[in-house]
Amino acid sequence: MNYLVAVLPDRSKVEEAYTALEKEGLPTNQIDILGRGYKSADEYGFINPNQQAKKGINRLTSWLIPFGFVAGYAFNLLTGIEVLPIGRLGNHLIGGLLGAASGALGAYFVGGGVGLTVGSGDALPYRNRLNAGKYLIVIKGNQELTNQATRILRQFEPENLQGYAELT
Repeated sequence: MNYLVAVLPDRSKVEEAYTALEKEGLPTNQIDILGRGYKSADEYGFINPNQQAKKGINRLTSWLIPFGFVAGYAFNLLTGIEVLPIGRLGNHLIGGLLGAASGALGAYFVGGGVGLTVGSGDALPYRNRLNAGKYLIVIKGNQELTNQATRILRQFEPENLQGYAELT
C-alpha cells in the first residue's frame, strides 16, 4: 500500500484539491481530509508521540531499574561509603536504591526523549501542521493511483507533498 500526503494551507484549497481528485476519477473512499471540520490525527490513526514516549520509558524501565539497583549495591559494597550510620548492609541497600532511582531517571529521559523524537516518525510534523490550522489530504492506494494524485495535487502548490510505501 502506498500513501501520499499533501499539506495545504486552508480549507478552500483542500476542498478544491479534493474536487479535482474526484473529477479525475480517483476513488473517494481512498482519499481522506484531515483538519478542522474533518478527521483528526487520532481518528485517522497517526501515531501519538506521547504514547511512543511512554512505551520507550516502560521498555527501558523494566531492565534499567534492576540493573541500577545491582550496580548501586555493588558500588557501595566495593567502596564502603557510609551514607548513613545504619550498618554495612543498610548502606549497601541505600546504594542499591540510589542506583535504581538513577536507572528510573535514565529510563524517563532517554526512553521518553527517544520515543518523542524518533518513535513517531513523520506523524509529529503532520500533527503540528494540523494544530497550526493547516489541512492534510491523504491518498492511499497502489503506485499508479498515488502517481496520478501527485500530478493532480502539484497544481495546488502544497506546502509539502510526501509519498510513503508501506512495507508488507
